[in-house]
Amino acid sequence: MGDEEGRVPEDKTDEPDETVRTQAEAPSAKQPASVGRPRRSRRALLDAAAAVFAVSGVDAPVRVIAERAGVGVGTIYRHFPTRPELVVAVYRHQVEACADAAPRLLAESASPEAALRAWIAMFVDFLVTKHGLAGALRGHTAESDALHAYFVDRLVPVCGGLLDAARAASATVLEIDAYSVLRAVGNLCIGAETDRRYQASELVQALISGILLGGGR
Repeated sequence: MGDEEGRVPEDKTDEPDETVRTQAEAPSAKQPASVGRPRRSRRALLDAAAAVFAVSGVDAPVRVIAERAGVGVGTIYRHFPTRPELVVAVYRHQVEACADAAPRLLAESASPEAALRAWIAMFVDFLVTKHGLAGALRGHTAESDALHAYFVDRLVPVCGGLLDAARAASATVLEIDAYSVLRAVGNLCIGAETDRRYQASELVQALISGILLGGGR
């Protein structure tokens, strides 16, 4: 992975990998298994990696991710043997977080419009903080294509649901499909991660205002 290519030798001081147990270590009938722990452990690693990637890009040293997660480097490599595997896992993790946020925002926001705007803002943050994704997946065309298809299949319906909720609350909302909205938002975010003066989020919210007001018709 980047500056730490190849696999890392087993770190005996590292905490044990929760996804692998020997028979001797397996919980007995009197000791219920902690079924959720491996999943929570993986989620914690992905949260740490996402936070580091947001600041330093996907080429950030693995040791920095390990430090943020509070684990040894060996644990990162056991879960994600290569950098592309880690990058893809983080990307999918963030897509799921974005998708899962929509119903919560609809339930907690003052209006469907507020929920849509909040979700779009989250989507923008997701787009502008995945520095170097294309470079990290260079040479992995099939994986990159599958990731894009997953992104579209997962988030377009979510955005569509938010647009439908906004239309149900207001007759002025423009009839435009969710794919076109997300594509337009993505285009407005190009370059935002490298140009600090470029306020992509403000332009995106102006686009949403236009959609909510019927495109000025």
